[in-house]
Amino acid sequence: MWYLCVFFHRYLDYRKPEVESLAQLFGAFKDNQNDVVHPQLQWKLPLHHHPDSPFHLVNLPSEEIARNIANRSILVKGMYELWGEGGSYEELKESILSYPDERKLPYLDSNSTFRITVDTFGKVISLQEQKELIQGFTYIPFKGKVNLRNPDHNFWLIEIDNSEGNNGLPPVVQKTMFFGREVGVSDRKLIPTYELKSRTYLGPTAMDAEIAFLMANQALATPGKLVYDPFVGTGSILVAAAHFGAMTMGADIDIRVVRDGRGPDRNVWSNFKQYGLEMPVGLLRADNNLPPWRPGLKEVFDAIICDPPYGVRAGGRKSGGRKLLKGAVEPYIVPDDKRTDHIPSTAPYSLVECVHDLLDLAAKMLVMGGRLVFFYPILREEDSPHNHFPEHPCFKLISSSEQILSSRYCRVLLTMVKISPYTEEIHLAARLQHLEFKENHVKWLEEGNLHSAVFSPADAQLKEAGDYKSKDSKLKYRGKYV
Repeated sequence: MWYLCVFFHRYLDYRKPEVESLAQLFGAFKDNQNDVVHPQLQWKLPLHHHPDSPFHLVNLPSEEIARNIANRSILVKGMYELWGEGGSYEELKESILSYPDERKLPYLDSNSTFRITVDTFGKVISLQEQKELIQGFTYIPFKGKVNLRNPDHNFWLIEIDNSEGNNGLPPVVQKTMFFGREVGVSDRKLIPTYELKSRTYLGPTAMDAEIAFLMANQALATPGKLVYDPFVGTGSILVAAAHFGAMTMGADIDIRVVRDGRGPDRNVWSNFKQYGLEMPVGLLRADNNLPPWRPGLKEVFDAIICDPPYGVRAGGRKSGGRKLLKGAVEPYIVPDDKRTDHIPSTAPYSLVECVHDLLDLAAKMLVMGGRLVFFYPILREEDSPHNHFPEHPCFKLISSSEQILSSRYCRVLLTMVKISPYTEEIHLAARLQHLEFKENHVKWLEEGNLHSAVFSPADAQLKEAGDYKSKDSKLKYRGKYV
């Protein structure tokens, strides 16, 4: 059945991938044999609407699935059974009256209560106008009583203006009205509850709460699943996964972060305690370049979610130290009396090496069908930035959602699903694939100087050209860059 899916006008590229991931989580594709890895939903745009419109029609197998998606989603404002639509209220009336009675009558019963809510997009209307619009639905045979606080059924009138001020979107060619029954709505109280400004323990690279919840949805975090973050930092991503009931586990190369924090009441553990969440299974001091797992250990995690260090706010580090890696000094053993407070030496860890190690780790440690969700940086002036995405024979890329952060730089949320077991042949093929990727990629990826590539050259060139002000050109769709 087709439902009207209304999105919040944020993170436009993230919207459909989140809904499709949640549809798979709630069993929308049980009977689909064509693509067991990641079948896609059927989507339609309302007439005259731009692809970036917050209004989409989606085909879902049941109302229960539609409700579950809306209730858990971060970017879905609501799911509605659409009773009618039109370019005028006369057309809307005809559309509602032509909607099958067997679909309407169960919700118009005298033993039920109801409410009609008016919402708009691209315009603001007064309370008096809203009242007049609601009174215009006398042709719908409501038999129940009105209950404004806690009705059995909530109906929505949504009016979309055809002006040019639609939150940065291109103007809608024709004014549109929707009328439908609410199936499910998002709980946006989740975001202010977990916002970073109230977090007990924070670091400079802590993941924004809204993005962390989107990543957890992409990874299908649910009770009984084990989620791992190899760059755990202050635990923001794992907090989101734990909220959805998943068991969590993390690692970081900086022992001061995972062991000490900023004291006994300000550490990764206190973040979980703050929200009453299940504590992580474990937090390891571990190097992504030298994973601590015993040989032969495979398929432990249901999902790996992370934000690898790629050199804008923080650069990657690996064990060894510069002198040791160059062979200038021999490996050493830390004396027993110094191990308690010893902080191991580290050296720079380029993004190209970090991503290869991450994919290799996920290929070994994820269960079949498990998901790898991570951010990857892109320089926007590259001719074909999507050609730079890393690949691995064990994985299929199912979505890439772009977030533009500056005039030169954006990051893409990649979601991959494991489609084949890890073998020695796979390991060799992945190594060759990685060498080709490394050879063809831009120089900043290997050298790890993305920060300078993002913030220095463009400004210098613009100043030399005498056109420094032109770099602040207005973005076309502001919602896309939130």
